[in-house]
Amino acid sequence: MMEQIFSKVKGDRWIWIIVLILSMWSVLAVYSATGTIAYKKGVGTEAYLFKHFVFIVVGIALMYFSHLLDYKYYAGISKLLMVITIPLLLYTLLFGANVNDASRWVTIPIINQTFQTSDLAKLALITFLARTLTRKQENIKDVKKAFVPIMGSVCIVFLLIALANLSTALMLFGVSILLLIIGRISIKQISIVSLAGIVLLAAVMFLGPRRQTYYSRIQTYLHPEKVKKDKSFQADQAKIAIATGGLFGKGPGNSIQRNVLPHPYSDFVFALIIEEYGAVGGVLLVLIYLVFLYRCVLIVTHSPKAFGALLAAGLSFSLTIQAFSNMAVAVGLGPVTGVPLPLVSMGGTSILFTSVAFGIILSVSRDVEEHKLKEKQKVVVGQV
Repeated sequence: MMEQIFSKVKGDRWIWIIVLILSMWSVLAVYSATGTIAYKKGVGTEAYLFKHFVFIVVGIALMYFSHLLDYKYYAGISKLLMVITIPLLLYTLLFGANVNDASRWVTIPIINQTFQTSDLAKLALITFLARTLTRKQENIKDVKKAFVPIMGSVCIVFLLIALANLSTALMLFGVSILLLIIGRISIKQISIVSLAGIVLLAAVMFLGPRRQTYYSRIQTYLHPEKVKKDKSFQADQAKIAIATGGLFGKGPGNSIQRNVLPHPYSDFVFALIIEEYGAVGGVLLVLIYLVFLYRCVLIVTHSPKAFGALLAAGLSFSLTIQAFSNMAVAVGLGPVTGVPLPLVSMGGTSILFTSVAFGIILSVSRDVEEHKLKEKQKVVVGQV
């Protein structure tokens, strides 16, 4: 049966297997974690499960169609995405839905579904940087033709996201720097971009509208004994969930901390997974993301085109950094952020954008496989 399924898809089979495993695990975790919020809102848990399952199915469909499209077309699409993204980020800051003192969401008319514009911005910036670095290789050290467009796009997107969502902005900035290194940008120019990022970070931290929130979260992380208990409530409950999970956990659906842990279905889903599946389950999930990163590194190193290599590198780094950031927060290795666990946390449009990113990586992988097949055919013809 598995052979029949894989005969209809292209690209790295291991990544497809990882997508299916994460999707199934996500359904189990979300169903377990949404009981309390469903009770408070007077609806059945099945309502949340059904909505999440629909997004998972639609996400896999988007992934399938994204991987069928030749990744070279994403170079042209990236220009359109950047034209849309920057005004949309600005609109979100000024008129977006305000949740927890942060304007991160805009509402899609007609369907009345909100989405986080930073999800679109990540996809747009990474594809745009991959395209620009590829197109400008001959003039890569030219300040006006190559460096200014690259620095401008990175800094503008970073600032617009950071004003409402600093953690996402920092991760995207880090991925951008990695792409600049891979794209043969000079150390001097990378240093200038990094310095500009530090200046913008300082401005957001000390002058931005959420400066008090950032200060409070850092203070809570560094000195939890000096802050009020309500400030460290999320982190404390996550630690309790992890500590009581033991080696093999309490079993699927048997979490206790889901009743008191804020957002056990999104920001702290990893803590709930360890509570129910134990340290073994937590390590297994970490290994799954590491295998995904390893498979993506193979795709990058074997890609015959620079654009494909940069595209796969940027998207894979973005997804894995996001995953490990979420898990680090859950186990107390970083201050609390609002970063979801890719393909596992409950989310609407974030699942869809993540699925498209997986699909683009698989599109590059499909090209790698086709290139290898052509090379083998040439060898066979040469021998004949």
